[in-house]
Amino acid sequence: MATAVSDGGRDADRYRAAQLGLTRLLVRDVRGLRRLILPARLRASMPDWFTAMQAVVDQYAQTSAALGAEFYDAQREAARVAGTFTVPVADPPTPEQTEVSLRWAAKDVWDRDPDAATGAQLQPVEVRLGQAEKKAEAVAQKLVADTGRATVLGAVRRDAQATAWARSAALGACAFCKLLAARGSVYAQDTAGFRAHDGCHCGVIPVFRGQKFEPSPQASEWARLYEEYAAGHSGSQLARFRRALTEHDSNPLPGSF
Repeated sequence: MATAVSDGGRDADRYRAAQLGLTRLLVRDVRGLRRLILPARLRASMPDWFTAMQAVVDQYAQTSAALGAEFYDAQREAARVAGTFTVPVADPPTPEQTEVSLRWAAKDVWDRDPDAATGAQLQPVEVRLGQAEKKAEAVAQKLVADTGRATVLGAVRRDAQATAWARSAALGACAFCKLLAARGSVYAQDTAGFRAHDGCHCGVIPVFRGQKFEPSPQASEWARLYEEYAAGHSGSQLARFRRALTEHDSNPLPGSF
């Protein structure tokens, strides 16, 4: 008898909770590194911050990948598929990837010529540092979460018993994530990439050979809203879907990503 799998329920919720818990610890440690940035010595102190941030991202990315591997193993066992499989654990982001993301987060910290500066770059340095810290938290979260998601996706692509995957979105996810989750298990085994934004906590749900995918009640509702209010309107589907969620979704959109 075929087993069933869903984007909701205990297993998906537990995995999301584990990754959310990891994010909370990550943010705590990222905030602790703020002391390394000395406003009076930005150019001398920022390299130490970059180095420390890279070490923290690397550490948490490895843990995120391990959580992803454990989740995949558990899902595979629950599906009762034949054979054995070793999950290929994704590597943490490269130092270059992390540095590019962090430099973007800190781009407004530096003093600029007032005639060429943006409004954000004209703020007092402490304000600029606070804004950079929030951006750094967001990019670090994405780098870490992406490593866990890449582990599950990589396993789906390499496992002969996997056939597809679905996106699991939280109840309070943004319209973009809810739209992709509403599509169910349409993502074939070789579908490239996972589209995510900073602060995205969506997960990857593997679907195995002979397994039936059953969308969660919330994903079914999002699919209904899309079909009723957004389908067939080329170029404006997401905007229409977002409006439909605002007006009709029992799980309203968050204030921001």
